[in-house]
Amino acid sequence: MKKIIVMMMLLVGLITMPTQKAHAIWWVVVKAAVKKAILAADLAIQRQQNKVIWLQNAQKTIENAMSKLKLEEISDWTEKQRSLYKNYFEELNKVKTIITYYKRIKEIGEKQLQLVNEYKRAWSLIRDDKHFRPEEISYIARVYQGILEETVNNVEQLTMVVNSFSTTMSDAKRLAIIGAAGDQVDQNYADLKRFNSENYLLSLSRSKNEIEARQLRVLYGIQQ
Repeated sequence: MKKIIVMMMLLVGLITMPTQKAHAIWWVVVKAAVKKAILAADLAIQRQQNKVIWLQNAQKTIENAMSKLKLEEISDWTEKQRSLYKNYFEELNKVKTIITYYKRIKEIGEKQLQLVNEYKRAWSLIRDDKHFRPEEISYIARVYQGILEETVNNVEQLTMVVNSFSTTMSDAKRLAIIGAAGDQVDQNYADLKRFNSENYLLSLSRSKNEIEARQLRVLYGIQQ
């Protein structure tokens, strides 16, 4: 959590930097944060999946032992085994639920990574596009900055959920945070795509001739 806070302080400091330099650093820092969140989820999933395998093997061992015994002759012993089996089963369900959480967190992280890559591609094209006036480039940069700030906030929320498995946070609260972060990422990504599309079409509308228009269509991936 401290690293996230430090990162956000760094990003706030970038506001005063020249536009192109600031956005170059924005991309590196935000992408690194998103990749770190995805890696953390990957490692967590792997640990939990190993635990599932261990629990399943334990269940199988108990089931095999119980199937070989005359249950009516040693009811006291088998009752203890039933109780133990029940505990393993409950733990297995709990672990599988945690894996579901982590997988959803990873999915959200990967969507964030798509967003950051989409931003980088668009910004690298638009900032050098002579069809935009300097004040328009500045406005576009501010919009991108706002979207990236939301991405950082989403990374922070997901990091908090990952860390929450060692705390007493309720499942309901985890689900609420994950759901809200997922919805926000989807909205940010849709907003970014729509904003980029509008800018691409604006540039195309300012082309001087058909040759230039065709070049812009190819550059921005605009369908004919």
